[in-house]
Amino acid sequence: MPKVNKKALILIAGILWTGVGLMLMRIASKWFHLLSSDLLILAIIGGLLLGTAISYFGFSGLANKNIQRINHYSTKVCIWAFQKWQSYILILFMISLGIFMRSTSLFPKYLLTPMYIGIGFALFTASFRYYLALIRK
Repeated sequence: MPKVNKKALILIAGILWTGVGLMLMRIASKWFHLLSSDLLILAIIGGLLLGTAISYFGFSGLANKNIQRINHYSTKVCIWAFQKWQSYILILFMISLGIFMRSTSLFPKYLLTPMYIGIGFALFTASFRYYLALIRK
């Protein structure tokens, strides 16, 4: 496995969180045409409010914990060490759940749209914790 220093690890984490956040919001935007204008406005506002709450109460704290753990590393570490290995199990579960929900008709797009906007916006905004950590160093 390739090894990197702390700054690179923090940057990689920030870029991945930003990219995944933007990707989720882009997926949600592909469903906009399926919603009436009223539902679309509600989905966007609801998603942004949900994302703000998820970012503030969840992902920002997780990013801070990841940054603290990374800062305690004394040498170069594996490129994937920006999160605990246990987190990768949760990530695989979330990806699988997302694929399942998108590919089945059990979950209408008017419910998925604000959820994807919310999680995407939360990841995107929380990713700036990593960039701020780099600037502060």
